[in-house]
Amino acid sequence: EAWRTRERTARLLQGLRLNPEAEVATLSAGLSRRVLLARALVGEPDLLLLDEPTNHLDLPTIDWLERQLLERGAGGRPGSLLFVTHDRAFLKRIATRILEIDRGRLTSWPGDYANYLRRQEERALAEERQREQSDKKLAQEEAWIRRGLKAQRKRSEARVLELEKLRQERRARRDPLGQVRLGIAEAERSGRLVLQTKGLAAGHAGKACVTDLDLTLMRGDRLGLLGRNGSGKTTLLRTLLGELAPLEGSIKRGTNLESVWFDPLHAGLDPEKTVLESVGDGSTTVEIQGKQKHVMGYLADFLFPADRVRQPVKNLSGGERNRLLLARLFAKPSNLLVLDEPTNDLDAETLDLLEDALLAYPGTILVVSHDRDFLDQVVTGLLVFEGQGRVREVVGGYQDWITQGGSLGVLLEEEAASAPGAPELPALARLSTLRLSNRDRRENERLEKQIAALEAEQKALHAQMEDPVFWNGPKEAIESAQSRLAVVPDELAAAYERWSALHG
Repeated sequence: EAWRTRERTARLLQGLRLNPEAEVATLSAGLSRRVLLARALVGEPDLLLLDEPTNHLDLPTIDWLERQLLERGAGGRPGSLLFVTHDRAFLKRIATRILEIDRGRLTSWPGDYANYLRRQEERALAEERQREQSDKKLAQEEAWIRRGLKAQRKRSEARVLELEKLRQERRARRDPLGQVRLGIAEAERSGRLVLQTKGLAAGHAGKACVTDLDLTLMRGDRLGLLGRNGSGKTTLLRTLLGELAPLEGSIKRGTNLESVWFDPLHAGLDPEKTVLESVGDGSTTVEIQGKQKHVMGYLADFLFPADRVRQPVKNLSGGERNRLLLARLFAKPSNLLVLDEPTNDLDAETLDLLEDALLAYPGTILVVSHDRDFLDQVVTGLLVFEGQGRVREVVGGYQDWITQGGSLGVLLEEEAASAPGAPELPALARLSTLRLSNRDRRENERLEKQIAALEAEQKALHAQMEDPVFWNGPKEAIESAQSRLAVVPDELAAAYERWSALHG
């Protein structure tokens, strides 16, 4: 069934918006991640393993991936999915069972993420009560042994053995790791006005990715930037901060601005330096929220124990490296934080604490993120990159944008417009038709149009059924759409099969 592989390859290239001719070595981190996903999905494996699949992906791609995985589970296709993620929205939508690794133990939690959080809280409370009871009993027995053995020798011996058992249990017990304690060094307050643009156009080499932007950013605002990869979010940030000159329009910057930039991909960490050297920069103390703190103690707040702070950066995991970046960032006094994908590789608990720290930060925040939960928790407004240079300002977070009529399809308009007249099946259309007779060539053209129409119909049916309003409509319309959706895949498979036969 080689024709099915060609069919799946074509669909994956379309769904992941990949150019079949592109050289992999030239791709960005986001595009490289899409290639890896396509390679994993194309064989329809019995067991699909995904490690942080949403890192470096934009929201349209994350949404496409979620729909693919849900269809894999609901469409009768064989195969199980095991994935590691700290993307809470992805976890909520996909997971039907959660495996947790905690203190060397693997625990299986049936059900969705909400059930896991509830059960985890119940377990934590039960463990805390048990620890308190065990510690109280151990303290009582230690006090007894210090007073000396009583006359009843047999009973005393049994009690001593019981005490030794309690000691061993205490030594073997693995208490929960501490939580990251985040505090952000604050500079003097900025002026009330932080940034203001009029008719701003931003871009490179005369090509604008943002046009006619009027923006006013006040002290204390927390503004998120949302758009597909390559839409110009980082370019706009660099323009706002003065690293790039605007193509048109004006930028007014407020007084007393002190900014720091968090960018994990271009952080410039020296892999040979130790964790301690990376934060201390030769000093033994840092000033956090007006108080001096030893660097060792400060790093302990970010879960770096004493033996770990002397390790070189190159030995750190992805999550540890991001925690180190946050530690270094937050040690620098600022009143304007610029965060570029700060949630990658952070565990759920650290994410919660990062959100709390940002909510308590009195300065101004600009953040680029594709983490929907993070945006909903942190930002007070969004700049949505809708393509063609258009940037829409929205009050609230991601769900507020969706409620106000936002659609992930809008984020892809620029990509669609950049290739006018492009065929619906780019990977298939490139296959040579020179060997075909005139009659077969006409049939080939008819099949490609039929395949494109069927795929468009299938996509429209899926979109229709994803709308909650659809299920409140007439019963006949629902049954008709369901019946049609059941036969379209067979018609599509037959068309692909005939197309494949034509091409040998």
